[in-house]
Amino acid sequence: MHVLVTGGCGYIGSHTVLELLLAGHDVTVVDDLSNSSPESLRRVGELAGRAPVFHELDVADRRGLGAVFAAAPVDAVVHFAGLKAVGESVTDPERYWRVNVGSTLSLVAAMAAAGTTQLVFSSSATVYGDPDVVPITEAAPVRPVNPYGRTKAAIEWLLADLAGSGAGWQVTLLRYFNPIGAHPSGRIGEDPTGVPNNLVPFIAQVAVGRRPELLVFGDDYPTADGTGVRDYIHVVDLARGHLAALASPPGPDEVRTVNLGTGRGSSVFEVVAAFEDATGSPLPRRVVPRRPGDVAACYADPGLAADVLGWRAELGLGEACADTWRWQSANPTGYR
Repeated sequence: MHVLVTGGCGYIGSHTVLELLLAGHDVTVVDDLSNSSPESLRRVGELAGRAPVFHELDVADRRGLGAVFAAAPVDAVVHFAGLKAVGESVTDPERYWRVNVGSTLSLVAAMAAAGTTQLVFSSSATVYGDPDVVPITEAAPVRPVNPYGRTKAAIEWLLADLAGSGAGWQVTLLRYFNPIGAHPSGRIGEDPTGVPNNLVPFIAQVAVGRRPELLVFGDDYPTADGTGVRDYIHVVDLARGHLAALASPPGPDEVRTVNLGTGRGSSVFEVVAAFEDATGSPLPRRVVPRRPGDVAACYADPGLAADVLGWRAELGLGEACADTWRWQSANPTGYR
């Protein structure tokens, strides 16, 4: 297949591009580099033995996207491009709606004009909000509690409407949980711009000496140790989930929603302990108040992914922390 990947220079995008190339697919990447580096794709090319085609382009640029689709027929699209920090979305919701929803509207218009109807969307477990029960199945209510999650839910509804339009759309919504880890080579990994918004890259930067201490946002949640519980999935497993979705699409005029997670929740303190095992050193940490929009516990029931995609997570928390440390220790300032 020829697969167009939006946001393909980013963390999950670059790992997915690598897996696509290794599986024999042709890949074109569109990324505006607002929160990523072209160095990630250069290294992906080294690891795969061949490079993807790259266009530095904002997905909201409808004319530019049209030129990309015109350059070579595209069989399917994997859509990662967008903003993804919960806290930032609370303080700047207008930007999140404009970028996330606006760019998706531009993308589907370009796809429709080109006759490309297979789409895999990078959604999020954030759409479930504060769940009634865990583990979470795909049948759980969609009721996001922050602007980031609401933009993801809005895009899901948009794509479901497209699938119901009779135009032949084949849409897979992948609601994944908390991606962590790095490629085992240590050559590509997570390299956030500015202060990391997610736990494991923050831990990694503390461990490598870029930050003085880990801030633990709340230890008074109704969980076993008082810290938030999440389903941490290795990014390589997650990338392979996208390949499974491309290989087993729904039928024309259908939308399929699938959780990608491990089925196990780990607390902040459990993740810290696993990372300390990987580095062999203690991590300085300090508990601070909760962040707006965070929930106590969120982890997946991944059974549907196994049933309909033949996919299941194979890598654990210890491997993810070891791979993260291999990446961060070899690249203390990321790709820069």
